[in-house]
Amino acid sequence: MRTLLPAGWKEPVGYANGVEIDAGRIVFVAGQVGWNAEQVFESAELVPQFEQALRNLLDVLAEAGGRAHHVCRITAYCVDRPAYLAARRELGAVWRRLMGRHYPAMSMIFVADLLDHPARIELEATAVLPRNPN
Repeated sequence: MRTLLPAGWKEPVGYANGVEIDAGRIVFVAGQVGWNAEQVFESAELVPQFEQALRNLLDVLAEAGGRAHHVCRITAYCVDRPAYLAARRELGAVWRRLMGRHYPAMSMIFVADLLDHPARIELEATAVLPRNPN
């Protein structure tokens, strides 16, 4: 995977403007919210829900043999823009703990509501894994 940064552009913080992939196996991860494996929310707060949603995303990816560095795109849907902006430092710490310094192409979309209450954030992803050796 190669990060795309046009000449003269300021480097983005916490995401990539684009990525180039020499395609292998493509994995699409549906929107993951901050509930546990039993579909129970252990917190109504944004940061713990973000951490759980990201863990859920990585667990689904692992089922296909993927890891964090295989993620090439994440779309995040959040119901609370002020809370997100206020928690950016904490969210960044969670990101680095789970994803390291890997920053895929990302979009953040603020929405009025999410299907599963009391979800505050939902993450979906696309990943490209190496081709099978067969």
